[in-house]
Amino acid sequence: MVALALLLLVFLGIGKWYPGSGADVLDWQPTRSYEDEIRLEIEDIDEMLEASNERRRRTGRPELTEDQVRLEVEEHLMEQERARDLKDK
Repeated sequence: MVALALLLLVFLGIGKWYPGSGADVLDWQPTRSYEDEIRLEIEDIDEMLEASNERRRRTGRPELTEDQVRLEVEEHLMEQERARDLKDK
């Protein structure tokens, strides 16, 4: 039992005072930079909006802008919050 506690303390000490991180030990680096992740996220949003607008054009409905979609999402989230507040009362 004492050996197990000592081993635990050794590992905790290594974790606390080791100069670096686990990523350094493993020589790990993210596959993409944060800038690439943001750029890809923006491209995804643009592609989804364009696909939605293409479908809307085929059915004769007006196209949506990103601002309109964001407003709809915000309204939906506020509606959900109001419903949750009513449920909690």
